[in-house]
This record gives sequence, C-alpha cells and structure tokens, in this order.
Amino acid sequence: MLRNNDEKISSVLFTAIFPFLLLFTVYYGFESSYVKLKTMEKAPDFMFSSVYAYRVIPNFLSVHFTDFLSVFINSNLSGAESFILKHGSVFYHSIFIVNTVFFVAASVVLDKVLNFRPNLFATDSRLRKLLHLTGVFLIAIVQYVPTNCDSIAVFFFLAGVFYSLKFYKLRKNGDLLLLCGAVFTATLVRETACLNIAFFAALFFDFKNFKLKDFAFYKEILMVIAAFVIPYIGLRLIIPQETSLVEGFYLKQNFTSPFNLAGLLFGIIFLYFINGLCGIAERLVFKNFLILSVPYLVMITFVGLFWETRLFLPIMLGGLVITSQNINYFQEV
Repeated sequence: MLRNNDEKISSVLFTAIFPFLLLFTVYYGFESSYVKLKTMEKAPDFMFSSVYAYRVIPNFLSVHFTDFLSVFINSNLSGAESFILKHGSVFYHSIFIVNTVFFVAASVVLDKVLNFRPNLFATDSRLRKLLHLTGVFLIAIVQYVPTNCDSIAVFFFLAGVFYSLKFYKLRKNGDLLLLCGAVFTATLVRETACLNIAFFAALFFDFKNFKLKDFAFYKEILMVIAAFVIPYIGLRLIIPQETSLVEGFYLKQNFTSPFNLAGLLFGIIFLYFINGLCGIAERLVFKNFLILSVPYLVMITFVGLFWETRLFLPIMLGGLVITSQNINYFQEV
C-alpha cells in the first residue's frame, strides 16, 4: 500500500508538477524576443484575421479567460495586483494558465502513450521516463515563440495518437470514433490536426507492399480525413477572410536567414536522432509517418518560418511515440 502511494506521488510529480514548473520557468524566467505578448493588454487583432481567425477554441479562451482573470484579480487579489502586473499583463497570465492546463494534460497523455503495452521499454521504466522527459522539455522549449494555441494543439494531437494506437491494437470502433472526435476538435485549434491523419495511416500503410486489398483500412482512414476536412472547410465558410489559407510566403527567408536555417537544422537533427532510436519495424512506421507528412512539411516550407521550431513539434512527438512501441507485436496479433 505504501509503495502504491509512493508510485502515485511520483507519477503526479513526474507528469504534472514538474511540467508545470518547467513551463513556469519558460514563461517567467526569460522573456521571448520573438512575440511581445507579455505587455499586451488583450488578444491582438491579428489573432482574429487571416488564418488565425480559424483557431476558434484558443481565440475564444484568450478573450473570455482574460476577462474572467481580470475580474478575479480585481475582486480577490487586489492587494497583489501590482505584483501580478509587474510580471506581465493579465492577457499574458491568462495565456500561461490556459497553456499550463493543456501542457500538463498533454504530459499525462504522453505518459499513457509511452506506457501503452506492449512497449519496447516495458522492462525498463527508466528509459520510458527519459523519453517522456525529452518530450516534455521539447514542448516547453519551443515556447520561445509563445502562442495561445500550441499547447492545446499538442494535447489533442497526442490524444489522437493515443486513440490511433488503441485502435491499431484492439480494433474497437469506439476508439476510432474518439480519434475522429479528437481530430475534429483539434482542427478548431490549429491546422496541424492533419498530422493525426498521417500518424494513423503510418501504422497501417506499407509503401513497400502496397496493395488495394484492405478496404476496411481505407474506409477508416476516410473517416479520419473527413473529421479534419469537414471542420476545416466549415470554418472557412462560416468565417470568411481575405486570406483563408496562408498568411504569407516565406520560402526565400527560410533558406537565407541564419535563424531559419538553424531551426531547419534543429528539426533535421532531432528527427535523425529519433530514427536512430527506432527498431527495424518502428523505423518503417516512422518513415511512413514522415512520407505521409510531406504535404505538411512542404506547406510550412512555403508559408511557415523554420525558426518557429514548434511547427515541427507534432512530427517530433509522433516520432518519440513510435520509438517506444512494439510494432512487431501489433503486426502479429
């Protein structure tokens, strides 16, 4: 009983308290030179224009939680208001709180995914914890570009990864529906929800032995695709914008700026590191995942900035997850 309590305490410290302290250090230990959110009094106008307008869940939270927090501080923490505002605007604190909630939730889901059995690290929890710590540090460090959507998007991406693995192993329709629900909701957060499609397909698709023989798989992947396409198109019909697909084109900047080149090199080296951790079967799935993610990678090459390494984050986390899974077992059952 005592050991069980120790394990529970250790789990809470590892998956919740430590990630909270890590993000707290990132947001208040140093200030981003990339986006000046710390002094903004409210959500900036650009969050409601162009492609940012379609990120309805984080935008909704940014507006309404900032209002709630402002009222709460005035009503309950008036004595500490000057101290609170000294370290950032109410808007900045609201982003931190929302991001912390979803960051901790993402950490919990990542822990569940890395504990998903059968697991290559089932006999050595130390390796699994190191992998978890790598993922948590990775999520936190890319917040040098603080946003109101990335932590939420990461949570839903990992939730989609979890249900993809459950369906791959157990073939329960309930898990497929939960995956579709996660993808649908994630699309209301950020367009990176499309990478859940790539991860799901990577588990089933074999480029070396491609045959149109498993109709069930294509029916299932079409369901996941529909879960992304329906809200994606729906948002653009409901919220018309002059620029509905991209904010700008940055191809030249990506290959001429030393900062962008450094971001690209960071992503390549990390993915190379992930590939080295994979076993033979896992490496095949990881390569499938990368191949199926090519449309996303091409898109961010043209319309994203490589210096924003957060754009590579779902692919990196997906790779970390793949390294831990016993793919051979799944293929045998």
